[in-house]
Amino acid sequence: MSKMRQVKGKEAVRAFKRAGFSVIRITGSHHIMEKEGHVGQLSVPVHRGENVGKGLLLSLIATAGLTWDEFLEYL
Repeated sequence: MSKMRQVKGKEAVRAFKRAGFSVIRITGSHHIMEKEGHVGQLSVPVHRGENVGKGLLLSLIATAGLTWDEFLEYL
């Protein structure tokens, strides 16, 4: 596993889009994302100037079925 780095919400949304997910709706500051053929949704918080928490980011990556290194390739 590569070294963990801080990721902004917009960066995470862009990376998940590159991984095949799409934004189905925005509720408040959370982007709800889905991928066809994938069970489950991702809820990515996008707050201006703030990073996504490490634990939440790792949980989102696992839910997406990706590894940390795969996620970094999509950033």
